[in-house]
Amino acid sequence: MRFTLAAQGPYDFDATLRFVEDWPVTGALEHSDGRALRFAYAAEADWRPVGVTVTAAPGGVEVTTTRAVRSGEVARILSLDVDGSGFAAVGEQDPVLGELQRQRPGLRPLCFWSAWEAACWAVIVQRSSMYIAARIKQRIAEKYGAEVEVDGRPYFAFPPPAALADAGGFGLPERKEEWVRGLARAALDGVLTGEYLRSVEPEEALAELRRLPGVGGFSAGLILTRGAGAPDAFVGEEPRLFGVLRGAYGIREDAGVGVYRGVMEGWRPYRSWGAFLFRALGYRQGEVAAR
Repeated sequence: MRFTLAAQGPYDFDATLRFVEDWPVTGALEHSDGRALRFAYAAEADWRPVGVTVTAAPGGVEVTTTRAVRSGEVARILSLDVDGSGFAAVGEQDPVLGELQRQRPGLRPLCFWSAWEAACWAVIVQRSSMYIAARIKQRIAEKYGAEVEVDGRPYFAFPPPAALADAGGFGLPERKEEWVRGLARAALDGVLTGEYLRSVEPEEALAELRRLPGVGGFSAGLILTRGAGAPDAFVGEEPRLFGVLRGAYGIREDAGVGVYRGVMEGWRPYRSWGAFLFRALGYRQGEVAAR
């Protein structure tokens, strides 16, 4: 199956590939050769594995898949399901954010292949380094997932929820394995899917995610913004991001959450996108003067 995804507003696929190379979650050496993005995942529509190749095309990207799949799922992964025409205007109103946009023009959030996979990552990575967690996640995919050939190379799709709902032996502490099994049941019930999480207000989605096993405030935000791809959410529990914003905007260290919320209010309706830029570009205190 082959189709084209057009971008509404600025978009640079090369910027996405450069981001992949610095993102250990995806395993950059396995997924990007600098020209194409290749991966396999269990599609939410039926939880069957599919292989995907994404390459640049005029005004967007060209997508080739190993079987029929909903184009909207791939668009969500690349944040091409959102009209980004107004994002530049947000940067014009906020020159600190605008400077980041100029550093990496056309960069949009690259999401996890599914909200379910993002939730499992959020559990695996707790109290672990991203690199160790990425290896564990890959071992789970190889043991319980499906191997898919993409452009002549094997890729392992992270297992669908049914494969882990009653399984064990993931190489995780027993408590984390219990959490993963609980998340699998939530995904099978339709709660832990991008389609559902994007159908309700962000605050409602975050509250529902926090009720899932092993999911706290930070994990809920990760699942909603980088799993479901919600473009406009204020997570409220991101100490690392708050530290970056303090350096960028001259915020006092003892400032309450409301101060950070106020800064991000100016990014509507792209609060998640703005936060992604500050994380992805490795923003350092003092790099850009607050204005």
